[in-house]
Amino acid sequence: MLEEIISYMSQVDPNLIYLILFFFAFIENVFPPSPSDVVVIFGATLIVSTDLTYIPVLIITSLGSSAGFILMYLVGKFFGERVLRAGKLKFLGDVDLKKTDEWFRKWGYKLILANRFLPGTRSVISFFSGVHELEIGKTFLLSAISAFLWNAAIIYFGFQVGNNIQLIDFYLKTYSSIIVGLTVIIVIVIFVRYLINKRKNKVT
Repeated sequence: MLEEIISYMSQVDPNLIYLILFFFAFIENVFPPSPSDVVVIFGATLIVSTDLTYIPVLIITSLGSSAGFILMYLVGKFFGERVLRAGKLKFLGDVDLKKTDEWFRKWGYKLILANRFLPGTRSVISFFSGVHELEIGKTFLLSAISAFLWNAAIIYFGFQVGNNIQLIDFYLKTYSSIIVGLTVIIVIVIFVRYLINKRKNKVT
C-alpha cells in the first residue's frame, strides 16, 4: 500500500505536494491528533525521487507550523480567558489552570521556543500563550525558530530514509499506535474528570 502511495505522489505536481505539507503542518496546532510529523517525513522522502528540494520543504512546513501556532494564539487571546475562567470546560479544573499559569510565569517565552519538541502539548502551549497575552511578534518568531529546528531534523531524517519503504512503514504504524493510545487515554481522563466535577456540583 505504502509503495503505491509513494509511487503516486512521485508523479504529482510538486506545488501540490508543497501545499499538502503546508496544510498538515498548519492543521496540527488546530487539531493535535493530525499526524503532521509523519506527513512531513513522508514528504521529505520524495526529495529523492521528485523535484522537491530540502530548503523549500523546510521553509513551507515551518511557515505552516508557525501560522497554525499563531491561529491558536489568537483563539486563546480573544476567547480563551472568557471560556476558561467561566468554567465552561468542566474537565479543566482550577488546579489545572493554576499549574498552567505557573508554567508561563516561570518559563514564559522559553515554552514557545521548546514547543515543537514537546509532542502532545503544542496546541496547548499556543492556546495558553494567547491566554497569557504574550507579545505576538516575539511569539511568532520563537514559534518559527522552534518549528524550523524541529522540521530541519525530521526532514533530514526523511531525506536520509529515502525509499526505505519498510522503515517508513514501521514509523507510520508505530506513530499511529502511539497517537491512538494517547487519544484514548486523554478522552478517558477528560470523561472521568467531567463525571467527578459533575458529581461534586450536585453535592454542593
